[in-house]
Amino acid sequence: MTRYISTIVLLLFFFQIQAQDIIKSFVVKQVNTQIEPDGILDEPQWNTAVPATNFWQYFPLDSIQATKQTEIKMLYDNDNLYVGITVYTAGNDYAIQSLKRDFRAGNSDNITLLFDTFNDGNNAFLFGINPYGVRREGLVSGGGLNLNGFTISWDVKWKGDSKIYDGYYTSEMVIPLTAFKFKEGETKWRFNSYRFDTQSNENSTWMNIPQNQNIYGLTFMGDMIFENPLGNYRTPLAFIPYINTIAQEDFELNETNTTIKVGGDVKIPIGNSMNLDVTVNPDFSQVEVDDQVTNLTRFEVSLPEKRQFFIDNSDLFGSFGGGRDANPFFSRRIGIAKDTADNSIENKIIGGVRLSGKVNKSLRLGFLNLQTEEDLEMNIASNNNTMFALQQTVFGRSNIGMFFINRETFKDYDFQAPEDRYNRVAGVDYNLISDNNVWNGKFYVHKSFAHNAGSKDLSTGAFLQYNSRNWNFFEDLVYLGNDFRSDLGFIRRTDIFKSATMIERIFWPENSALQTHSFQFFPVITWSPDTNFTKTDYDLMGAWESKFKDQSEINIGYSHSYTYLLDEFDPTNTDGAVALPSEVGYHYNNVSIEYQSDGRKRFGFKVEPSYGSFFNGDRFSVQGEMYLRFQPKVFLIMKANYDKITLPAPYSSADIWLISPKIDVTLSKSIFWSTLVQYSNQRDNLGFNSRLQWRFAPLSDLFIVYNDNYFVNVFEPKFRSINLKLTYWLNI
Repeated sequence: MTRYISTIVLLLFFFQIQAQDIIKSFVVKQVNTQIEPDGILDEPQWNTAVPATNFWQYFPLDSIQATKQTEIKMLYDNDNLYVGITVYTAGNDYAIQSLKRDFRAGNSDNITLLFDTFNDGNNAFLFGINPYGVRREGLVSGGGLNLNGFTISWDVKWKGDSKIYDGYYTSEMVIPLTAFKFKEGETKWRFNSYRFDTQSNENSTWMNIPQNQNIYGLTFMGDMIFENPLGNYRTPLAFIPYINTIAQEDFELNETNTTIKVGGDVKIPIGNSMNLDVTVNPDFSQVEVDDQVTNLTRFEVSLPEKRQFFIDNSDLFGSFGGGRDANPFFSRRIGIAKDTADNSIENKIIGGVRLSGKVNKSLRLGFLNLQTEEDLEMNIASNNNTMFALQQTVFGRSNIGMFFINRETFKDYDFQAPEDRYNRVAGVDYNLISDNNVWNGKFYVHKSFAHNAGSKDLSTGAFLQYNSRNWNFFEDLVYLGNDFRSDLGFIRRTDIFKSATMIERIFWPENSALQTHSFQFFPVITWSPDTNFTKTDYDLMGAWESKFKDQSEINIGYSHSYTYLLDEFDPTNTDGAVALPSEVGYHYNNVSIEYQSDGRKRFGFKVEPSYGSFFNGDRFSVQGEMYLRFQPKVFLIMKANYDKITLPAPYSSADIWLISPKIDVTLSKSIFWSTLVQYSNQRDNLGFNSRLQWRFAPLSDLFIVYNDNYFVNVFEPKFRSINLKLTYWLNI
């Protein structure tokens, strides 16, 4: 295995390809007067600006100029970057989801700007706006290779608005230069912009991007050249206090409680390119609840981080290792613990610090330290959680990263085993991104340290992907020793050697309703090294995927699977059920078909039925969702999963339902109300989450959050709470 991985590593160093030759550019002129962002480009300063024009079509073709063009102008002064945009359209029948900030860009009309302020092709700031003047901001990391490096959970203060005219709309943005991180004296940033146009059924970009690359990828970017070098801008100190009144009732324990919590965050700038975040008694009660999922596997499910404190530069901490099987740092572990009944509950965070950013153009640094509170009644220890990470750019856009993680209890607890006193992990990753994004990959070696741990404490892996217009291939190898342990990571299981291979042939038919279609072959095989490399799992999957020019999709898949149970397992998760026996292998097959309608429409849906064998029985499943937009203020969506599992006696059969309707109402650009209902008979829970948010000042909010949970079978109340939370963002 070592020889095989070493060969992969050598290949990574040779796949450094030259970037495209033609780089577009425009000059950003310096001005002395401010511009008020009302969306109307009537200020005389705009007449002096050099426009960025000639957008390229990205969809349905990527080889012609956009049929509906866009013009972007930029100016700057000592404090702000000013952006004026003119977007030409086929009419005024715009599609949007709501008036809420941080909207989803796909299937709606909007334009997004990407700023690579360190010119490294790896990280960028994102700002977007739609015809109604609704704004969004976000971060792109890892070169924008996939959605793991894309987040709109990041927040920063800026202004913007739009104005709709006959056949076009205009937008103005005023973004403080302190919202960006960049090197003092910089004269240019890499830049690109992408736009969704539902009326013309066209997506376009300023720099021409091949369709096999992500529209938000950072490979294909031009230059915005500043008339004069940028200075050393003082980012204001941000103080974000909160007060939260909580009333809750636990019906199982017959307890009621009312508390008032006070805390806050401080954002301390360090130069132009780093930031220190300090949090004291943080509270995340206003964060949207997680979407429940039906889990029919033996393993834990990974859910995304939504807490603002962990978002900025999150890739610097969370991108090490393999995201699916061997991620050594998973920030959601902090603030969560197991109670005496092995249930996951909130573990209060007392406070902590987080330092992240660029040391220089090529070196990034991240440091995080958080202390959690003890709960003696639930046998939960107080833990200190620390991570230190460095990332050095090499060979153009590739990088080498190093990290050290420490989870440690500083106090002796009678209920805590000696091996749980501390856990440490150290490792090195090499991340490949070729200059033209045809090749990308990863190689990593991690080692864990714990009290009386065994010698099989390594986690290693290699990943290499080739992505061209007609072929997509990757090979992913993962090894996790049986003694490897990362308490702050996401490790599905240990004692595995896993190989995942994907081969895809892509076709681009001409004069057809099909935009593109492809055939995939995707085998995944897992062995157990500790049992003489017993083959414990394999999935041999094949699929035909098609996308139509009207943006609908049809996908057909088939899989043949094998599972060898090392432990007893009940796939229905039914209380008192007879589990399938251990040390038995099961072969089963499954076929599925998925249809997704045109997402630009006010009504749309997706449905995926599947049928096949399942362990020693059968399984029929239907997954679906549908939505309805009453533009621009109301958005309704319904998601539903149904699984019918039929196993022979004496094993359990089950009908598993997960139903999740949600309503989003945006009364204005500053008042939002959303209600999510989640019914899961697998979790024996019917949950209601209703949240009213009033953004009374920039990034300052008043929240009223109501939660109610019921047992499903007996329909009795389980837990209820109401929160009134006030946060205020104060710049000093």
